[in-house]
Amino acid sequence: MSKRTKIITIVVIILSVVLTVGFSFKIKAPKTVYRVYLEGKSLGIIKSKKALENYIDKKQQQIKEEYGVDKVYAPEDIDIIKEITFNEDVTSVKKIYNKIEGTSPFTINGYKITVKGVETTEGHEMVKGENKTIYVIDKDTFVEAIDNTVKSFIEEEDYTNFANDTQTKIEDTGKIIEKIYLENKVTIKKQNIPVDEKIYQDEVELSQYLLFGTTEKQKEYVVQAGDTIEDISFNNKMSTEEFLIANPSYTDENSLLSPGQIVNIGILNPQVNVVEQDYVVERVAKKYTTEIRYDNSQFVGYQATTQYGVDGENRVTQRVYKINGDTKSIEPLSTEVIKAAVNEVIVKGKKSYGSGYGSHVAVSGSWGWPASCSSVSSYYGWRWGSLHKGIDIAGCGEGSYIFAAQAGTVVVSQRTRGGYAGGYGTNGEYIIIDHGNGYYTEYAHMCPGCRYVQEGQVVEKGTPIGGMGRTGAATGVHIHFAIWSGYPFRGTPLNPMNFY
Repeated sequence: MSKRTKIITIVVIILSVVLTVGFSFKIKAPKTVYRVYLEGKSLGIIKSKKALENYIDKKQQQIKEEYGVDKVYAPEDIDIIKEITFNEDVTSVKKIYNKIEGTSPFTINGYKITVKGVETTEGHEMVKGENKTIYVIDKDTFVEAIDNTVKSFIEEEDYTNFANDTQTKIEDTGKIIEKIYLENKVTIKKQNIPVDEKIYQDEVELSQYLLFGTTEKQKEYVVQAGDTIEDISFNNKMSTEEFLIANPSYTDENSLLSPGQIVNIGILNPQVNVVEQDYVVERVAKKYTTEIRYDNSQFVGYQATTQYGVDGENRVTQRVYKINGDTKSIEPLSTEVIKAAVNEVIVKGKKSYGSGYGSHVAVSGSWGWPASCSSVSSYYGWRWGSLHKGIDIAGCGEGSYIFAAQAGTVVVSQRTRGGYAGGYGTNGEYIIIDHGNGYYTEYAHMCPGCRYVQEGQVVEKGTPIGGMGRTGAATGVHIHFAIWSGYPFRGTPLNPMNFY
């Protein structure tokens, strides 16, 4: 046998032995494992994802009892990824659990509710809305809390008739609610929610948050002898409407108070905007206008009323928009004259006394209404913790006349351009008139280019000085009218309704 043949024979024998008895050594088979990541950082490898989930659920009995749930889940920022590996170096689920506990909150099944903020007006400034996140276990908790919030701003009887479609048909005058809705966009998503967040389980607690922006106990006041709801409200920077919302046991601002009673004086900070859209028909007084005539035969300073003014009456149909009970805008729809107004005619002397006698602006007498309509959409007083330093008159329509409330000299006729301008905020097109004796009037939010008088110009009561609009921080067409003792925003604001 040749040497080559011998070698081949030996190789064949070796192969035969290997094939017959198998390999004498082992090759490791691949295994399926799960790598656990926390905030993107690997915590280790486990054999079973289900085992870790069950271990978390078993260990967190306290969470189950606190929230009344059947199961507790891993934190939101945990990722468990399947891997194929030859490495048998796995970590126990207990060690992984210990790394998670105290580092990241566990979760339970519930709902994440996002309430999108809306742009609002505070004083005369536009404020960007802030998004809110609310967590609940049961979606009905949120639905019932929203229902409670809506009822806080809308009369219960009106709300019930709207919901049941039993509103009374308007014959002569009256109101019909056309729509009730949230101005905020609300999204509700079912998901696992972290237990370190505030999770609402009670609709009463959530209702308080939606009204006051907090679940903390609200500030209280002990009623003293002689106190009225109006007095308590104003002294604590509230409107009477806010007081009644915070204290639902009182039906109206004339409800009797007893010394020693404890009332809630927490400032409302609604987290949602409840919009009420009303169709309103009402009879309103048509304020008479004052017509000034001059008599060249009478000296300056002479004044006589030759015809007294008489208010008329109109039937006015409007669409009124309220947000959280506060009228924000009025859309005029139609006006029917029931009784025409009679203008007041005043004759003034124009003849000069000669040198040594200066001109005189008369400021005595009743104050004239500054608009062609009489619907007050927002009165002087506190609202959401901020003092509304005048009244808002709406419903007259874009460009309708604004009148000087009293004779005087125009000291400001300009437009603010964002931010504050000498304390006037975003008044838009506005005018200020000095009436002498320390009194000033302010007229804000006129339509673009609708200022008809200039600084230094002398005007009589009833003189058209501009047109109604919505420039500046205004949510609808209206005039902000204010009366000041002392120069505006440096002096003292007065309630204009006390002058009529």
